[in-house]
Amino acid sequence: MSLQGKIQVSMHGAAGEVTGSCTLVEMEGLRFLVDCGMFQGGGDAYGKNQRALAFDVRHLDFVLLTHAHIDHSGLLPRLAMLGYRGPIYATAATTDLLQVLLLDSAHIQEKESEWQLRRSHRSGRGGRGLQPPLYTVTQAQECLKLLRAVDYDTPLHPASGVSVRFRDAGHILGSAILEVQIDTADGPRKLVFSGDLGQPGRPVLRDPEFIAEADLLCIESTYGNRVHRPLEDTEAELIRAFEHTFGEKRGNIIIPAFAVGRTQEILYVLGGLVRQGRLPHLKIYVDSPMADAATRITLKYRHLWDDETRDLMAWQEANPQAVRVHFTADVEESMALNDIREGAVIISASGMCDAGRIKHHLAYNLPRPESTVLITGFQAAGTLGRRLVDGARTVRLFGQIVPVRADVHTIGGLSAHADQQALLDWVGHFSRAPGQVRVVHGEPEAAQALRDAIEQRYGWANVAVARCNDPVIV
Repeated sequence: MSLQGKIQVSMHGAAGEVTGSCTLVEMEGLRFLVDCGMFQGGGDAYGKNQRALAFDVRHLDFVLLTHAHIDHSGLLPRLAMLGYRGPIYATAATTDLLQVLLLDSAHIQEKESEWQLRRSHRSGRGGRGLQPPLYTVTQAQECLKLLRAVDYDTPLHPASGVSVRFRDAGHILGSAILEVQIDTADGPRKLVFSGDLGQPGRPVLRDPEFIAEADLLCIESTYGNRVHRPLEDTEAELIRAFEHTFGEKRGNIIIPAFAVGRTQEILYVLGGLVRQGRLPHLKIYVDSPMADAATRITLKYRHLWDDETRDLMAWQEANPQAVRVHFTADVEESMALNDIREGAVIISASGMCDAGRIKHHLAYNLPRPESTVLITGFQAAGTLGRRLVDGARTVRLFGQIVPVRADVHTIGGLSAHADQQALLDWVGHFSRAPGQVRVVHGEPEAAQALRDAIEQRYGWANVAVARCNDPVIV
């Protein structure tokens, strides 16, 4: 069946910023979403999340999800809370990860709300001006019932005249590039959504798949203005930080890391350095129940790993004393980590330092000159991690001013996002220029830089930086 009219594609988030990914696709007789992400970072994030989804969600036909990260999935429970009852399609690994991430997101919101309420009563405000959770654990559980698992490269037909393929994006476990073909009265139209693309040649996952053609390409630009350091340089920098912290300062290393993807990649890199004899045997504490669950899911999907990761895993299983990884079981065990004065590697979520147990480890370790904080991923504007990267000498944690005396190192070569060169190489595999290109999911300078680079390298004159609620007609 051919659908009538033109296709209208509108970005309702991740336009001019890197969070809140949400794209609405509409035409006569068809409405669906690609991603439904939460805005993160900055004092206005809560208000933006409350104002998001400002359209009738009950009339959506389906939702397609590129991957499980909260900036792409975190408002799915709110979508359901507002009345959406249709299917949410994602890869099998993504649906498994969402069982962990969305419940954790809801739990954190509930706990933050309880903490605000207690603080408000202590200050005599009586609960006035509080921010209730965007959704509860119960509402997140209801949303999970809408998930439908899809295999990579297997055609999905979510509605009449619509065909979708999920292609491996190499970003995190289960991440996908979406190819959406819509049969219109004027002929088929193909929409391609890159989601978040992985950096080729990085550990654990396979490289992103290439796409040949599109009438509309929406491409991410998180690192659209930067080139990552080579992995060899990153490893050398890690070794120097470990030698300085453990050998000279005799302190601990604290690593804020996303529970999904980044934690597993760090474990891989550290394990590889120990295997090569470039680091001593390590004792690593992963203080994140979500990271524990995500690691178990990662082990379940070994067929999605690259060959090097399978080989390293076999070595670690044969040499368990070389890298001892301990996942904390409860809050008491997490608190006990503060009694360790030196020689510990503590990996904890969240990756941008704005929630979760990492805030407690930072509150304890930032004032200690002998400690080192390793920032290993992108830090959005407005986040605590971004303030640390920018050199803040004090930060506020749990209502208290905390001095930053620890060393703070940014390790840029471990990013799960493709850098500018990798993005350009991926674009170069299109057999011809897409009809239109919109650059999304990047801060303004990064998005503009990628737009300019695509035009300069390939001569495409149809590339524009996406603007929120500014529809593209296909």
